[in-house]
Amino acid sequence: MPFVSLIPFDNLDEAIADANRSAFGLTAGVYTRDEQELDLFLSRIEAGVLYANRAAGATTGAWPGFQTFCGWKGSGTTGKGGLGSWYVPQFMREQSHTVFDAQ
Repeated sequence: MPFVSLIPFDNLDEAIADANRSAFGLTAGVYTRDEQELDLFLSRIEAGVLYANRAAGATTGAWPGFQTFCGWKGSGTTGKGGLGSWYVPQFMREQSHTVFDAQ
């Protein structure tokens, strides 16, 4: 059965600090019209997928092929998002070749 837990905070700084104390960091979301609040949230929250003002839900529903999906801390292992530009290269090794003409 789904449940929700609500905790009141006096300001966004306190809410972000509380959220960042979690051992997990899969997704996080915020609803705001204040650009300073949005900038604060996006720069300080510790999660792999962030949503702002998303009508379909604050913290779920990545769009495969459009948005990477990754977790931070206990919600992920590498910090590299699946379906994103950094996902495949994490399994590769870079190698440089320099070949001169044989004389």
